[in-house]
Amino acid sequence: MEIRINSLDGIREAAVRFVDAMGDSRIFAFNGSMGAGKTTFIKAVCEELGVEDVINSPTFSIINEYRDRAGGLIYHFDFYRINSLGEACEIGVGDYLDSGRLCFIEWPDIIRELLPTETVFVSIAEQTDGSRIVSAAVM
Repeated sequence: MEIRINSLDGIREAAVRFVDAMGDSRIFAFNGSMGAGKTTFIKAVCEELGVEDVINSPTFSIINEYRDRAGGLIYHFDFYRINSLGEACEIGVGDYLDSGRLCFIEWPDIIRELLPTETVFVSIAEQTDGSRIVSAAVM
């Protein structure tokens, strides 16, 4: 899957397309440079899923928990400040990943070996014209 976002005005449409393509996948690992729009895109996806809570970066809390329109849990992780796999394990990442709930993970490289084979890897790449390309695939 590949989605082009030409401007911030197009992020809602991109989120709709992303949600439509999610299928039964539960774990999404987001990669992209600092400022590429990972949190902004996850926020748009969560809003499309019916989350009414304040959606922000879990950079300092590591994990944010939201509820979708049906009351289901969504976990949003940001591992930018995690220094080791052991530190991630201490906060119970494995339990979250095994929960069957939606998991959106920013900066997933530190926990890559914990990610199940069905994880969808999502890349957000900023283009020279300021647009973004969102691509996703199971690796």
